[in-house]
Formats: sequence, C-alpha cells, structure tokens
Amino acid sequence: MAQQAPHPAEGSLSTETDWGFQFVDGEWIERGDREGMDVFDPSTRERIATVPAGTTGDVDAAYDAAASAQPEWEDTPPHRRASVIRSFVDALDDHFGELQSLLTAESGSCATKAKFEVMTAKGVAQEAAGFPTRVSGEYRNSLIPGKDNQVKRVPAGVVTVITPWNFPLSLTARAMVPALALGNAVVLKPAPNTPISGGLAVARLFEEAGLEPGLLNVVTGRDEEVGDAISGHSGADVVAFTGSTEVGRRVGKRAVDSLAFPALELGGNAPFVVLDDADLDAAVDAAVYGTVYHSGQACISINRHLVHASLADEYVDRLAERLAGVPAGSAHDEGTVVGPLVDERQRDSVLEYVGDTVDAGAALETGGETVPIDGVDDSLVVAPTVLSEVTNDMAAACNEHFGPVAPVITFADDDEAVEIANDTEYGLAAAVFGGDLGRAETVGDAIDAGMVHVNDQPINEEPHVPFGGRKASGIGRYNGEEVVREFTEPKWVSVQRKPRRYPF
Repeated sequence: MAQQAPHPAEGSLSTETDWGFQFVDGEWIERGDREGMDVFDPSTRERIATVPAGTTGDVDAAYDAAASAQPEWEDTPPHRRASVIRSFVDALDDHFGELQSLLTAESGSCATKAKFEVMTAKGVAQEAAGFPTRVSGEYRNSLIPGKDNQVKRVPAGVVTVITPWNFPLSLTARAMVPALALGNAVVLKPAPNTPISGGLAVARLFEEAGLEPGLLNVVTGRDEEVGDAISGHSGADVVAFTGSTEVGRRVGKRAVDSLAFPALELGGNAPFVVLDDADLDAAVDAAVYGTVYHSGQACISINRHLVHASLADEYVDRLAERLAGVPAGSAHDEGTVVGPLVDERQRDSVLEYVGDTVDAGAALETGGETVPIDGVDDSLVVAPTVLSEVTNDMAAACNEHFGPVAPVITFADDDEAVEIANDTEYGLAAAVFGGDLGRAETVGDAIDAGMVHVNDQPINEEPHVPFGGRKASGIGRYNGEEVVREFTEPKWVSVQRKPRRYPF
C-alpha cells in the first residue's frame, strides 16, 4: 500500500507534502470535488503538486472568515500582534532551507536568488513587527472653543492580496505581513504557477506562529475565475496587487467598482543609463547582475541599456563577453546563475521580442536561443542575450520583456539620455552610472521613475524605504511608513470638552 503524503499541517515544507488544500478560517480544506491545478518545476518540467482550483464559494467563505475575525484582531493589544509577527520570523528561520528548495522547484529560482528571497521576506517581517506600536495619529487644533480634534489611524479592515510568480514568497510577505501587523485580516490569492511558496506554505508558517483563525485565508485558483472574484469582492477594503500593468488595470477597476482602495505595484521598463564619464568596469559589473538576476524576471530588472555613444562599442563587447560566460541551466544545479523562465508562454514571449528586434535592424551579439538541460525535452532556459544597434521603439526595448535580455541604445548627451529613458509608459525603477556623482544624480532626478539608483543597478529593495512607481507602474507604495498608510485609514474623532453654543 502506497504511503499517504503528509497533510500540510503535519509535513515538511516540500514538494513531498500533499498541498491539495485551501486554507480558510484556520482550517485546511481538502480539494474534494474541485478541479485540480497542476504545479510544474520549470527546470525539470515535472509535475510537483496539484492544488485545488478554488471556486467563488471558497472566495465567499474566505471573506466571511476574515470579516468575522478582524474586529477582535484590531482590538488585540499591539504587543500580541507584534509577537505573532516575530514568531513568523522565527518560522522563516526554522524552515529557511525548505523554503529555498520550494522556490527552486516551483519558481525556477537559482540558489542565490532563493536565498535572497527568503532573507527579503524575513526583513519585511522584522520591519512589520514594529508597526503595531509605531502607528500614531495627530492632534489638530479646533476652530470651535473647547473641542479637541484627534486624527487616528485605524486598520482598513480586510485586505485582499494578489501576488505574482516571480518572487512569490517575498512579494506575498511584503503586502500580507504589514496588513496583519496593522490589525487587518487578509484574503490571499497566490499566482497559479507558485501557489505553495506564494500562499499555502505561508499559511503553514503563520499557523506555526499562532495566528488566530480567520485572519489569513488562502484561496488557490485560476486567474480568470478566483482572481476576478477576489479582485472585485465586496468584502475587501483594500486590494493589494503586484503584477503586470495589463492585469493591474483590470484589477484596479474591479477594486474601485466595489469601493476598495487599489494598491497596485505594476510593470516596469527600467533604463540603465551609462554616462560618458562612467567607470566602465563597475558599470558592466552592475549591468550583468541587473540583467540576469532571476533570469530577468523582475519588474525592476534592467530592461534597456542606454549608453553614451563614445562608450557603446566597448560596453557592448564587454557585456556580451561577460553574459556569454554566465552559467545557465537547471536551477537545481548549485552553480547556475541563469535558470529557466517560469513557463512556455514566458519563454516564447522573450524569444519573440528578441526575434522581432533583430528583424527590425538590431544586431544579435550573443544569446537569442534556449539552453538545453540534460534529460529535458523542451528547455525553458533562455541564454543571456545582448542586442546592439537598438532603438527605443524596437520590441525588446519598448516592452517589458521579462527575460535575460540586454538591448543597448546609444545617446549623444545627457538630455537625450533622459528623453529616451522617459519615453515609456512605465516609471518604476531606473539607474544612472557616472563619474561625477552630482551630474549623475541630476540625470537621475530628471528620470520619471519612483526609484532611481546612482552608480548601482535597479534591483534594490529595503524594507524601510518606499517601493513603488509612477505612471503605468502603479498606485501607492510598499515598505516602511508608506505601507502603514496603505493599510490603515485616518479617522477623525472630536471631543467637545466644554458645552458648545449653537445658533438655534
């Protein structure tokens, strides 16, 4: 008789666990007669789990549980809420290696990226543990004699969290943990590609941390069914979404239609500007990292390399040589730097952008093809790719390509660099390299982005610093005091301490 796989509340956080459950009102709900969604390892292309395809009934049950549990959690003393968050941090430490392995198996994360992602989630939680006692209001003088005006910050209520597949653990933690710390309840829908590391495993960690039932509910499901039901649910007070701009527009509209506040972190098209006085060695070092970290599957990856014409030939040669030597293959191999893209659709999209750009007149310097993996028939690994002679309207430059691709565009002076950098609907992240820091910062100030990094690449996030973008890159900010404002609301309470005289 075959041995039964362990229940999520009993087994390790691994692909050997049976993840065929939803987590609602503190209970692991078996899949039952629901359809299943298979989860695949992007490196091996093997099925590693089957999770339930949730229903609108599951969504309603999750919001009912959240709405019932939230008022008591809001009234819970701050030290108790902080204690739960600190216990979650301990759980992350206890399961650090397992979470790394899950991220490798489920999202194709190479060793360094998987490690950094768990560390990022931990940093977010450590910052959020201070929120319960840091939330403060204001006192405002009144125009009416004898009146005190207090402006308090109170929890928004129920926060919907919809997270993507590229950084499933850290981006889930970035929204969900602060929401809980601030006295809200959460309904979480992880991406279909990463429902375990982005949802069910997180529920298990909070279960270990002692979070009260109903405060975190995880509904796995397909975007077109569960995603639509959650993004427009009348039980939500805030809808926190991280993902593409295309989907974010729909999510934001549905949230507003149900009178929920949309907190949206959307797509990017990060320019990496190399001025004529830049340290070329340092710039290329940064460019390699910012181009291929997690195979380019980050909204803040370098999407366009804008290089002064006097440096362009040498820059292209050095970058192509470096990227051609970056180890690419299975994410399970310890030395791999560039692993697989998440699925066939993403791989085919990246290769199509490259092909269209070459057809439009760009030169392919290296890459532009898949890298085989032993024993895998249809590899998802795209070789690091450098394209020269690119213009800003070519496919790999004007689109968020989300792959290990470096389109190089030349400019003649600082004004043209800024013009090209801003010639996009996005405004999330950017970077500028230059020898004169004042000049480089001036260029950075002129770039229309929510985050600009001077003499660094754009893949940066710190849990106490505002993270977010402008234009089509989203609404609102995460991290630090900014996320406190996203997940709480101002409440005006006036106290009339002396009898008031009315005109009638």
